[in-house]
Amino acid sequence: MIDFGDFYQRIAKGPLSHWLNTLPAQLHAWQHEQAHGDLPRWQRVLAKLEGYQAKHINLGDRVELGLAEELSAGERAKLENLLQHFHPWRKGPYHLFGIHVDTEWRSDWKWERVKPHLSPLAGRRILDVGCGNGYHLWRMLGEGAELAVGIDPAALFLCQFAAIKQLAGQDPRIHLLPLGIEALPALEAFDTVFSMGVLYHRRSPIDHLLQLRDQLRDGGELVLETLVVDGGPNEVLVPADRYAQMRNVWFIPSSAALCLWLEKCGFEEVRVVDECVTTLEEQRSTPWMRNDSLVDFLDPNNRSLTLEGYSAPKRAVILATKRTDSQGL
Repeated sequence: MIDFGDFYQRIAKGPLSHWLNTLPAQLHAWQHEQAHGDLPRWQRVLAKLEGYQAKHINLGDRVELGLAEELSAGERAKLENLLQHFHPWRKGPYHLFGIHVDTEWRSDWKWERVKPHLSPLAGRRILDVGCGNGYHLWRMLGEGAELAVGIDPAALFLCQFAAIKQLAGQDPRIHLLPLGIEALPALEAFDTVFSMGVLYHRRSPIDHLLQLRDQLRDGGELVLETLVVDGGPNEVLVPADRYAQMRNVWFIPSSAALCLWLEKCGFEEVRVVDECVTTLEEQRSTPWMRNDSLVDFLDPNNRSLTLEGYSAPKRAVILATKRTDSQGL
């Protein structure tokens, strides 16, 4: 059973302490719901990782835990086999005792696009919504975050995160909770909130922006990364069925429309800091993610279009600050 007790102790004193009024019951219910799925099997794999702990840790320019020479060839082969039990690995890459976990996404490229525009993360309490296996949480620690909390309801991502955290020696500053943002009360306590690759999966994007706002302290910073389309402040794509073979894509606004939405939701200093088309080098199948990937979702005769005929995925990074007078919007 994955234990969240260390997180409860971490927030027992301070601005997040009121979360304890609801959080333990929610996580207990989640564990009960997962009892008959794949979680017990993944937990057995996690138990076999308890003997592995890295001496060398680098969270600066990459997530690197352990050097190859810290393990014998046999130990390294066993570790790689154990980690493959958590296939598919989507966010990364990770460098673990000389093992290159080459994930579907080059999430390090996204981080390098985002990082130059952020307010300094040193000493900050950070929430990453829809964090996947928590790759960016480790990069936040590398920038000096006081506390990095990720939320994502997928049990597989929680187990991938738990595996990496075991190798890192159970760092008390980093945690992943298997929850969606709709399960969070208005905490109003985080200095920075990230939402990357989530907005277009929400049936109500405005509600999502309001939920993000409610997790921030006054003056806190939102980092929003999402799919966008070209166009002015009234341009929004609503896919008829699938978009790039994804069923759960509801709204893809233009960057201009998204800026307008953010202002209406109680944010100021809204600015687009990056836009780029997703390349086949950034998202692809690998030995650690052997399922279909971006190349399979694009028109083979015109890679600027999806299979459905929409513009190929383009992503924007938008930063905004929570207004101090945004309550009650």
